[in-house]
Amino acid sequence: MKMILESLGWKDLPGWLDLILSGWHVFLILLLAWVVLRIARRMTRLFRSHMAKQSDNPEELKRVETLSRVFGYIASVLIWAVATMLVLSELGISIAPILATAGVAGIAIGFGAQSLVRDYFNGLFILLENQIRQGDVVAVADKAGLVEEVTLRYVRLRDYEGAVHYIPNGAITTVTNRSRGFAFALVDIGVAYKENTDRVFEVMRKVAADLRADPVFGPRILEDLDLAGVDQWADSAVVIRCRFKVLPLEQWAVRREYLRRLKKAFDAEGIEIPFPHLTLYAGSDRNSPPMPLRLVEGDSE
Repeated sequence: MKMILESLGWKDLPGWLDLILSGWHVFLILLLAWVVLRIARRMTRLFRSHMAKQSDNPEELKRVETLSRVFGYIASVLIWAVATMLVLSELGISIAPILATAGVAGIAIGFGAQSLVRDYFNGLFILLENQIRQGDVVAVADKAGLVEEVTLRYVRLRDYEGAVHYIPNGAITTVTNRSRGFAFALVDIGVAYKENTDRVFEVMRKVAADLRADPVFGPRILEDLDLAGVDQWADSAVVIRCRFKVLPLEQWAVRREYLRRLKKAFDAEGIEIPFPHLTLYAGSDRNSPPMPLRLVEGDSE
């Protein structure tokens, strides 16, 4: 072909043809990378949909969602890395020196960026061990909130005030997950020392039974009230501890509603919810009643 073009006097045309052919190859490589990436994302979505149909467990679905996002990110990086190397080869740039240089640079960067490497390793084990998933409520590195994103490098949390926290995985040493299987709505109730605790127990059980029979809050509660009993003698109150076994993330709503209803029940039954107060004894015998305070003239207002 080149001889025919040269015989016709088009000596520069073969060079242009080579350039056009190389450009066409580059276009095909990029197009193929885009197609493969779309297929990978499509397969990820199909896998997520299949798992959603096969399992009704919301905990398992959360894990599938988290792993799908991470695998999609890894697939994108690998596909575009291979496409970049193929494009460089097509342009006549040897990738062997680049790989060698990248290897040496990687070792140097590894020593200088050990925290970054630790982030990725910790992130990998966090995902493999299923410690954190998207949608969980966790406490990590002195921060707590809803998990919005989990990657190999960081975990993104949004707290109750709406603030977003990016926590590197290397900084995560302990994970407190409040979203696994079930939770307990822990409630501490303080009543006055004069109250009959058995009567208080009856009121608490009745309010708990009414709450579990409620069509809105009942499905969130898994078991009847677990009344532990008197937990401590505080300065101004007898503290009674109880708890509800509830669905994950429902412990706060159930606790707030129980306290609201219990306040109304205590008011109706005349059960005192005490506040801190102090009784003074001015040199009287321990068995005698406290002496009333006398107002000095002029201090009545």
